[in-house]
Amino acid sequence: MSTIDPNSNILTAQVPIQQHGMRLDQAAVELFPDYSRNRLATWIKEGRLTLDGKQVKPREKALAGALLRLEVDDEPAVDWQPQEMPLDVLYEDEHILVINKPMGVVVHPAAGHADGTLVNALLAYAPELDALPRGGIVHRLDKETSGIMFVARSPLAHKSLVAQLSERSVSRTYCAVCTGALTGGGKIDAPIDRHPSARTKMAVVADGKPAVTHYRIAHRFKHYTQLQVNLETGRTHQIRVHMAHRKWPLIGDPVYGGRQRVPAGASELLITTLRNFPRQALHAQALEFEHPATGDWMEFETDLPDDLMNLLEVLDSEDRFGS
Repeated sequence: MSTIDPNSNILTAQVPIQQHGMRLDQAAVELFPDYSRNRLATWIKEGRLTLDGKQVKPREKALAGALLRLEVDDEPAVDWQPQEMPLDVLYEDEHILVINKPMGVVVHPAAGHADGTLVNALLAYAPELDALPRGGIVHRLDKETSGIMFVARSPLAHKSLVAQLSERSVSRTYCAVCTGALTGGGKIDAPIDRHPSARTKMAVVADGKPAVTHYRIAHRFKHYTQLQVNLETGRTHQIRVHMAHRKWPLIGDPVYGGRQRVPAGASELLITTLRNFPRQALHAQALEFEHPATGDWMEFETDLPDDLMNLLEVLDSEDRFGS
C-alpha cells in the first residue's frame, strides 16, 4: 500500500512479498490504484516513479522490500455528480458500505456511461465519498455481474481495504454457471493481461499479471455445471477469462464464450432459456474481510438473483443426468 507526504505530491510504497518479482508497472498499479497502468508506465519512463531511488524501465522486476517513490501531477477533481438511484445496502457504518449490485449497472462513470452508475448513486447516498479516490470504490464488478461489493467510506477504510486486497486476505466467493460437464473442482493458475490484438478484452498471456482462481462443483447438470468460485487474485474479467481458457465459458458471455452453444436434443424451454439469458451467469455471492477500524472479521452473503435462479431451475428440469 502507499503513503503520501501531506506537504507535497510524493507517494511512496514498499513492495510486499506477494508482488516480489512482478514487473514494476504491474506492481505499481496495485500499490497506486488511483492511477492507470499506462499513466504509471509513462511516469516510470519520465523518472517520476523510481525504484529504490533509481530510474528504471517499466519491465524492471520489483523485489520485495524495494521502495517505490512517485511524484504525481496535480489533477483536477473528477466531476462525478450525485444521482438518486436505488441502492441495496446490506451493511453500513462510518467506515464502510456493503452493497448488493444489480446486473446491468456500471460501477464508474466513463465514456458512454456519464451517469446512472454505482458511483453516482453512492455519492447521492453518502456525499462524503466525494473526498475519497474513485468515490470510495476499491474493487469492481463487471457491468453484467451482480452481487456483493464493499465501499470505503473513510480514509482509514480506503487505506485498509486497498491493503487487504493487495495482501489477498479478502475472501470473495462467486456463483458461476459454465458450459461443460466438469467432473471435479480445481485451481486455475494462469497470468492475465490485455488481449494482444483485441484491446477491449483480457486474455491469458505468458507475461501477464499473476491470476489464480479456485473452483469447486456446486451442482452438476448433463451439459453444464454450477460452480462455487473463489478468487485468490482480482484481475479484470478473471473468472470469465479463466473459464473460457479452460473451454468452460460462462453461459451468456458473448465476449469470451462466443455464440451460446445448445446441446443436441435440447428442449425448446432449454434452448429459449439459454439463448435469452441476458448476461454472463456470474454473481458475487459472499464477501469476507477484516473491518478497517475494529479488526472484526466481517462476513456477508447474498441470495442468487431471480435470473440465475430461473436458469438453474431450467437446467435442473431440462438438462439433468438421465434425461
